[in-house]
Amino acid sequence: MTETPAELEAWAKTLTEALPLPPGFAADIPAVLDLARDAAHGVARPAAPLTTFLVGLAAGLDGGSPEALDRAFATARRLATADPE
Repeated sequence: MTETPAELEAWAKTLTEALPLPPGFAADIPAVLDLARDAAHGVARPAAPLTTFLVGLAAGLDGGSPEALDRAFATARRLATADPE
């Protein structure tokens, strides 16, 4: 796994503290970037931010647990990396 740039780490920390997220929450930046890459390459470039937004929204509506986030990530990754029929 590649190291996450300091600017992204700092931005994630700033945004996490400003949003109503649970105390101690830390974004898995490499996982988010991987999902965005999969959507950009498997669907279309603009699908990257749309996919990550919808995954976060779906996980939040599903209770916001780590398991809900894992389910949303898995669904999006599966769809983004599926071979077109």
